[in-house]
Amino acid sequence: MRRYVLSKWVKTEAVLHSTAVRPHIPPTRILSEESLRDMLDKYRMVYVKPDCGTFGRGVMRVDYNEQDAKPYRYRHLKTTRSFQTYEDLYQSLKTATDGRKYLAQKGIRMLKHDKNVFDLRVIVQTKPGGQWEVSGMIGRVSQTGKVVTNYHSGGKLRSVETLLSPYFGAKELKRFKARLKRLAHSTALALHSKYPGIREIGLDVAVDQELKPWVLEVNTKPDPYIFKVLKDKRIYAKVLRYYKYNKRK
Repeated sequence: MRRYVLSKWVKTEAVLHSTAVRPHIPPTRILSEESLRDMLDKYRMVYVKPDCGTFGRGVMRVDYNEQDAKPYRYRHLKTTRSFQTYEDLYQSLKTATDGRKYLAQKGIRMLKHDKNVFDLRVIVQTKPGGQWEVSGMIGRVSQTGKVVTNYHSGGKLRSVETLLSPYFGAKELKRFKARLKRLAHSTALALHSKYPGIREIGLDVAVDQELKPWVLEVNTKPDPYIFKVLKDKRIYAKVLRYYKYNKRK
């Protein structure tokens, strides 16, 4: 049975079948000249990312602001390019993507920590007996000037409490974490129903200005070792235990 699914598009289509998960998936389309134009007109900010990329590589943020002299721009790594026309923007993106399959996803205006955006990685694993369990959560803060939060692309790891405490009271944070767990568990079940060989998933979850969680991406081969930095060593111990168990299966 298929254990790993690389295509972000395939995984997005699978989890959209869940009524519990669907409201938390940002509008996502296969990148084309027409789809990106439509999404920029609607949302003003769109993330463009490779269908099968990892570690945040190749992710670009595209913005449209009709008030600017050059209203179209995109940022990749720490470089920003601006354009007067949509056609010029798209031709530049076409060169950058080099004919590979890319996706366009509505940009979520994420919460910030020390002026840098952050998201959350939530890991869900099968434990002995086969049940799915949310075994860990950790926050990832983008490097200054970068559009991605991934640790392997320079992001910093922080506890969920450190990042979310400025936005939630103690009771509200506890409720929000429970909500995240339910969302992650539902996502795991939705993906597992389509691909029963999958045994672990990592969700990349953004939290917007209204404190709504959005599932940006689902990884079927999540890195267990990022949880090692957390002060509560029980989390890392559990994640690693389930990881080793699933690796043997």
